[in-house]
Amino acid sequence: MRSETPKHLHELLGRRLVDWVAEAARSLDPDPLVIVTSPGSAAAFDGVEVAVQEEPLGTGHAVMASRAALDGHQGDIVILAGDTPLLRPETLRSLLETHRRSGAAATVLTFDREDPASYGRIVRSADGTVRAIVEATDLDEEKKGITEVNSSIYVFDAVRLWPALERLDAANAQGELYLTDAVRVLADDGLHVAAHETTAMEAEGVNTRLELAAAAAALRDRVNEEHMLAGVTIVDPASSWIDPSVELEADATIHPFTVLRGRTRVAAGAEVGPHVVAIDAEIGPQVLVGPFCYLRPGTVLEANAKAGTFVEIKNSRVGARTKVPHLSYIGDAEIGEGTNIAAGNITVNYPHEPGKPKSRTTIAGNVRTGVQNAFVAPVEIGEGAWIAAGSVITEDVPPGALAVARARQENKEGYAARGDSGADDDD
Repeated sequence: MRSETPKHLHELLGRRLVDWVAEAARSLDPDPLVIVTSPGSAAAFDGVEVAVQEEPLGTGHAVMASRAALDGHQGDIVILAGDTPLLRPETLRSLLETHRRSGAAATVLTFDREDPASYGRIVRSADGTVRAIVEATDLDEEKKGITEVNSSIYVFDAVRLWPALERLDAANAQGELYLTDAVRVLADDGLHVAAHETTAMEAEGVNTRLELAAAAAALRDRVNEEHMLAGVTIVDPASSWIDPSVELEADATIHPFTVLRGRTRVAAGAEVGPHVVAIDAEIGPQVLVGPFCYLRPGTVLEANAKAGTFVEIKNSRVGARTKVPHLSYIGDAEIGEGTNIAAGNITVNYPHEPGKPKSRTTIAGNVRTGVQNAFVAPVEIGEGAWIAAGSVITEDVPPGALAVARARQENKEGYAARGDSGADDDD
C-alpha cells in the first residue's frame, strides 16, 4: 500500500478493509469473533476479541496467536483473510454448509484465476479432495500451471486444527509457519480436506491502492443495486457513493455526484443532488437538497424543507417548509417552520469561552431574513420577524418586529463633478 497506515485499516465506503470482513463474519453469529493483529494495531478494534501476533512469522503463527481467545472451543473455526472486503455473507454460509455436509477436517474456499500470480495453488488428489496448498514461492514447474488458487479462507474442525498447527515448520522459501501446511498435515494423516469454490471478485485480496479503488467501486455498485431494487431512484449509480450504513426510503431520488456517508437517512420523496455531500444527516420527506450542498453531522431537514446551492449546514434543525436556497452557512441553529433564509446568511456560532460548546442561534417560524445577514450567537429571532438586508444581528428580535442593524447610507450630492479626487484613473 506504500502507506504509514496498516493495510487492513485503509477505508473504503466508510469502513476499513477488515471491518467489511468482520461484518461478513458476523452473519455466522460467531462466538467469539477474534481479530488477530500486530501490536501496533491492537487498540484499533472495539466489540471483538483481539489477539496480538507479536512477530510476523506467517499465517500459521497468526492463527496460533488466537488460541487463548478460542480456548475450550470445540466446534468449527472459520478463518478469514482481513483484506477481502467483497466477501459475501452468503458465500461464508455456503462454505460452512459444504464443510459440515462433507464431514471434512478442513474446507478451503478456492477460486479460479487465469493468472494465478502470487496465490497459493490448490493441489487435488485423483478423487477431487484437496491434497495440499503450495505457496507461489515454493512451486515447481509442474504446479505453476494450476489455476485453482487459495483464498486464505478456511473452516477447520477445532479438534484437528491445533494439533496440525503444532506440527508446522518453517522449512520453506520465506522461513514462515504457513497455515496452508496445516492442510497438508491433515491430508497426510488421511483426513478429508474439502474445497468450496467461489468467484475471484469475492475472494481476491487487496494489496495496492489500485486494488483498493477497484474494490470500493464494486462495493459502491453492490450497495446502489440493493437500493435501486428496493425502490430508490439513483440517476447515475457510477457517480453516486453511498455508505452501507446509509438508510434510503423507497421513492427517494439521488442525483449524480452525490456522496452520502455515515448514518445519513433520506426519506421518501426527497431529492438529493447533484453534487451533494451529506454526513450523518437526516433528510425528511419531500426535502430538496442541492445542487452543490454540504450537510454536516447533526443536520436535520424536516418535511418539504430546502437546502440549496452552495449551502452548508451543520448541527442544525431546519423546520418543515423552511428554505435555505443559496449561498448560506447555518451552524448550531434551530430554525422553525415556514421560514425563508435569504442569500448569503451566516450564523456566527463561535464559543464565548475556550472549551465551551458553541453558542446557538434560534430563528422561529415564518421569519423573513434579508440578503447578507449575520446572526451572532447566542441570539433569538421571534415568530414572524423580518430582518433587513445587510444586518448583523447581535441582540434578540421580538416576534413580528423588523430588525435593522447596519450603517446608515449617506449620499454626497455632486461628488463626481468636483474634479480629480486624487485617485488614479485605474482605481
